[in-house]
Amino acid sequence: MTKKATILKRIATLLCMVVLILTMFDLAVFADEATTTASQNGAGGQSAGTESTTGENGTDETYWKYVAEIQKSIRTSKVGKYGMLPVYGQDVKDGTYEIEAASNSQYFKIAKTELTVKDGEMTAKITIPSMSYLNVYMGTAKDAVAAKKSEQIGFKEVNNQTVFTVPVEALDKEIEIAAFSKARKKWYDRKVVFDASSLPDGALLIELPDYELIEDAISAYGVDEAAAAAAIEEQIAENTTPVDEEDPDADPDEVKEDAVLLEGDPVPVDINMPDGEYSIEVNMVGGSGRASISSPTWMYVKDGKAYAKLLWSSAHYDYMIIGDKKFLNETTDGGNSTFTIPIVMMDEAFPVIADTTAMGDPVEIRYEMTFYSMTVGSKGKIPQEAAKKVLIIAVIILVVGFVLNLVIKKTRAKKR
Repeated sequence: MTKKATILKRIATLLCMVVLILTMFDLAVFADEATTTASQNGAGGQSAGTESTTGENGTDETYWKYVAEIQKSIRTSKVGKYGMLPVYGQDVKDGTYEIEAASNSQYFKIAKTELTVKDGEMTAKITIPSMSYLNVYMGTAKDAVAAKKSEQIGFKEVNNQTVFTVPVEALDKEIEIAAFSKARKKWYDRKVVFDASSLPDGALLIELPDYELIEDAISAYGVDEAAAAAAIEEQIAENTTPVDEEDPDADPDEVKEDAVLLEGDPVPVDINMPDGEYSIEVNMVGGSGRASISSPTWMYVKDGKAYAKLLWSSAHYDYMIIGDKKFLNETTDGGNSTFTIPIVMMDEAFPVIADTTAMGDPVEIRYEMTFYSMTVGSKGKIPQEAAKKVLIIAVIILVVGFVLNLVIKKTRAKKR
């Protein structure tokens, strides 16, 4: 082989390696990058049951009423003292203090709090005596879903407990903190109050209200303690919607048999991402368990709305129903059934109906699907898309090898 042919062969080999490495890099790294930027920027969701909107058919209010019945957002009673007034950073001496903090959730107990005050700004290290949560967000669960990854706060593990360092707007004030469950892959609303009265002597630059005096004043008006407590509880619970709290460590695959089927035209959730194609993890439960859908699957964003393309493990599904709308099988070549449906909520299971002809007569089967906002990534993470890339790599290698072979033959012919 001539020197020129050897050089050409090495160049071609290097080219193949570069193409292969770049494609593998795209599969393994770019997809993860998309997860930490695009998806964790947020698969934003419309907060079902918190407010009604009016869509094209004018029926969204009724529709979201039913969605609310299967939402498990936590809106429990308030936490803290009755009549408490906020205490801000400028009212506390600079320093680091151990103080008490209370949460409104039995699943978000705070075992220890270390408050740091500097130049009027306050932060707190809160210790949760479990490993149930991966991230927290200063705000509501609805806002956390749409938030950027950089706005979320990760944890440090200390003695099998999670420690979050969070900004503190004020003491003696309810602070919204959303917490992301590791097991259920969803955000939960929590409320926390940092107790100013638990600061050591000399730390406060102001005097706190006498909360005991407030209670005495209520009694002084001749109101018995039971009635006073009931009145206070009524005021505290005002503008809240108490529901049964959901255990963030509970089995996420448990079928909620009492979940009400959606009504009206299904409305896709809003999502804070550019229009395009992505991947998303989806979980499906229900039926006999023999049928499944591919995960991760395709997620399409169009006009700021989220849609999913589902690939079933069977070719016998001919339609799906969400709300009052029927979606037909898009596969026409006899392959496994595929459907493009709106994602009506993120991080919450919602019921669907799928019709199968596998048993002869058509049978409508109920399933529940959950799309996980934190798993959104590049479409390269979808197995079918990855297979396409592998095929492209093989074709490129074959083409480069064929060209290389021609070059070598021509070089040898010239040598003769």
